[in-house]
Amino acid sequence: MARRQSPISKRSPLISVIGARQCDTETYALAEQVGYELARRGAIVVCGGLGGVMQAACQGAKRAGGLTIGILPGKTPREANPYVDLPIVTGLGEARNSIVVRMARAVIAVGGEYGTLSEIAFALKFGIPVIGLHTWQLTRGKRRARILVARDAQHAVELALKFR
Repeated sequence: MARRQSPISKRSPLISVIGARQCDTETYALAEQVGYELARRGAIVVCGGLGGVMQAACQGAKRAGGLTIGILPGKTPREANPYVDLPIVTGLGEARNSIVVRMARAVIAVGGEYGTLSEIAFALKFGIPVIGLHTWQLTRGKRRARILVARDAQHAVELALKFR
């Protein structure tokens, strides 16, 4: 009997999608498109596993037949949004943001609040590329932090997948 080939392999890139737990419909649609484009190109979507941008990215990935990982702040997998395939329970609260970032080869920030800002800061500190879609722009003195600004979801995914 022939073994069925999985669309996910050990070489599938992990890309984190970060953003607010609550967002407007425009941001939700943008995050859903990011998730869809990532999965369509064979990437695994990593996120904080809750609602808003995180749910939208997972929903988009599932629409494209992709795999999703949710790094949850609490102590039960039941808190994951319905589109998370692999809920990882941490019990760490917001401290789990560093894990969401560390798992990925690149981070795509869609909109976002202060939790997103903390994830961007972790990524920059760890040397992980950050691609931004309508998100924070940071400066330190006269120097601007290196957040690559994407035109749209497709461009954000193209940028993210360039990093090995």
